[in-house]
Amino acid sequence: MTNPYKIVDDIKHYDFNASWIFLEKMGKSRYGKSFRLYKEDREVIYKLLIYAIRDEENCKKHKIDPNKGILLTGPVGCGKTSLMTLIKLFMPPEHGHIMKPAREVAFEFNTHGNEIIQRHSRLNSTYCFDDLGVEQVMKHYGNDCNVMAEILLSRYDLFINHKTKTHATTNLNAGELEKLYGNRVRSRMREMFNLIAFDKKTSDKRK
Repeated sequence: MTNPYKIVDDIKHYDFNASWIFLEKMGKSRYGKSFRLYKEDREVIYKLLIYAIRDEENCKKHKIDPNKGILLTGPVGCGKTSLMTLIKLFMPPEHGHIMKPAREVAFEFNTHGNEIIQRHSRLNSTYCFDDLGVEQVMKHYGNDCNVMAEILLSRYDLFINHKTKTHATTNLNAGELEKLYGNRVRSRMREMFNLIAFDKKTSDKRK
């Protein structure tokens, strides 16, 4: 498969159209022949690409901070999970992330308790918490715990003290996130994340 870049003086120079073709081919390989990228999502995909390759000039133009994580928002089925999975192909291995469904984290907490919060709050691990907001408040030994809120607060501390990044995808808007996690967490999310949003009218690609 043709690389989406050319190397000049030991520096990779990416071409957006070649990157689009590469991303679509890798998507078909991973998700099946029906996978495709949509022109209506061009801006979202472009922002994810310039972030992944740390194109500082274009990131600055689009108000994206390469040192923060990504919060990718949009309607159900618009392609958030697949894009956050595929975009890792453009990142150096040390900047890649582990995809982790938020719901799975919450269920693990129900069984293993605080160990799960600690596991997802480690220094040298970059996570993308998928479908943030669909998880339920869980109980452990009868005590309620908003697991993802606690993890986000812990990862905020890692971000401030060690520049550890966190990514997430969600179907929720800012108001819904604040209602679910509280003002304190929402405030820290603004500091931790670059917001990249699909259009609210984006179609469900699973249909």
